[in-house]
Amino acid sequence: MSNLITLFMRWLCLLSAIYNAKHIAHGSSMGESTRFYDFKVQTKRDTKLCNSKDIVTINGMFPGPVIYAQEDDRVIVKVTNKTPFNVTIHWHGVRQRLSCWYDGPSLITQCPIQSGQSFTYNFSVVQQKGTFFWHAHVSWLRGTVHGAMIVYPKAGVPYPFKFPYEEHIIILAGEYWLQDLQQIEKATLASGGPPPKPDAYTINGHPGPNYNCSTNDVYQIDVIPGKTYLLRLINAGLNTENFFAIANHNLTIVEADAEYTKPFTTDSVMIGPGQTLSVLISANQPVGKYSMAVAPYESGKIVIYQNVSAIAGFNYIGAPSDSLSLPAKLPKLDDEVAVKTVMDGLRSLNQVNVFKEIDKHLFITIGLNVQNCHSKTPKQNCQGMHNGVLAASMNNISFVNPNISILEAYYKKIKGTYTEDFPDTPPKFYDFVNGAPNTIPYDTQSLNGTRIKVLKYGSRVQLILQDTGIVNTENHPMHFHGHSFYVVGYGKGNFNPITAQFNLVDPPYMNTIGVPTGGWAAIRFVADNPGVWFLHCHIDIHKSWGLGMVFIVNNGQGEQESLPHPPPDLPQC
Repeated sequence: MSNLITLFMRWLCLLSAIYNAKHIAHGSSMGESTRFYDFKVQTKRDTKLCNSKDIVTINGMFPGPVIYAQEDDRVIVKVTNKTPFNVTIHWHGVRQRLSCWYDGPSLITQCPIQSGQSFTYNFSVVQQKGTFFWHAHVSWLRGTVHGAMIVYPKAGVPYPFKFPYEEHIIILAGEYWLQDLQQIEKATLASGGPPPKPDAYTINGHPGPNYNCSTNDVYQIDVIPGKTYLLRLINAGLNTENFFAIANHNLTIVEADAEYTKPFTTDSVMIGPGQTLSVLISANQPVGKYSMAVAPYESGKIVIYQNVSAIAGFNYIGAPSDSLSLPAKLPKLDDEVAVKTVMDGLRSLNQVNVFKEIDKHLFITIGLNVQNCHSKTPKQNCQGMHNGVLAASMNNISFVNPNISILEAYYKKIKGTYTEDFPDTPPKFYDFVNGAPNTIPYDTQSLNGTRIKVLKYGSRVQLILQDTGIVNTENHPMHFHGHSFYVVGYGKGNFNPITAQFNLVDPPYMNTIGVPTGGWAAIRFVADNPGVWFLHCHIDIHKSWGLGMVFIVNNGQGEQESLPHPPPDLPQC
């Protein structure tokens, strides 16, 4: 009977694959078709871990619906907000060439879509293909409002690796809380302290058998011995970076952040919020059941983590139904070497031409701060270190959201929304990692402001991101909107331009880089996309505390180098 059920499920999968293939192939054989999607932002009752609560979703799905497209396609998504919460949608990793108005970060490129309102996103995936995802980009709604976006190569263009027997999307929604997410965010920011640890981790929305009432709430993939599978890994979590592994199976990375890489084989990966990896898995082990496991990478020494792993199944067809799953072996939860080993293995598929002449040098420190307590109720509002208020900053400036979108203010020349004085360097240089003043009679405070950095169109930029130990060194997944960048170098300790080693031959081309714990990363990009672009830590509590800044890329020459007019249905604040 179980074999009949398996065959029936495989038949359904085959029909689905044929339908998707026809859907993707519809239109021009050269790509450049138009894909239409309808997103309804709505709440649904969700039951997990012996409890039920309302969560915000797209179309009642958690995770949300998958968007499929081909390279160079146009994607049109009408978003209608049927909840009482403000919402926007960000198309993570899509460079939004000449479509900055549709990038999605709230109060950066648009005002939020308010309750009862709609907004239609309209953009093309120009010269891009691979594993992307979309997510809410206002408050902490991203915790449940997210989904995959898969962009295939143009018709007739093969993958540069062995064609897989099947593909599977694996969304690591890093955390699941029993409490309402909006309440957690509001209470955390009001407390001045850190957020509570999550109640569970999930894999494609399923926590797995390690948690209460979750023995049957398990995601699984059924595999055929001898076949090769492509797993598209997406970390859509809020505040936790995660290790991922499959028992007794190696993972061969072939794509990172929707860019092909040289194949690199490892037994585990660390993937931070905002990052995607595509990995090949060979079903080359004895027939049986094998666990897929997700656990936190505990890079922050003062952070409270949930240490119970989420588990999914990687089960061979023909395995006895009563057999036990072999456990996956994960690295130690603070294993920096395991993280560095994978990063060392990421190389662009082909040799690239990284520019050597630099027009703009930037050195930006990133990290946490502690502000002095000014509350009349310090026990309630000053729960950070040394009875202070936790904050985060870049070059010691904590980003403050304006009252209208920066892009609209820039386009309409509205004064008073932001200042163009984000500094090229921190206010002072010292031993950022080991000598930072991390106690409050010393100055651990940051300045507050909506400061931006203006770049001339076509500028070749080198940016050094330096982690600091003012409060706590940790790995920061830094995401850049509107651009990808070459990760030309990274290392431990303070950046030293004399001893730093750069790869200008085949560095990975990414949109989110994990700046190492107590270390630095060097990226290079060309500012060739006019508009307003957010650079921020993809750990949401850090972003809420102010770990972000904004670039404005000025117009170049002519229409193809200039910001278009805003869409007529752009939401108003």
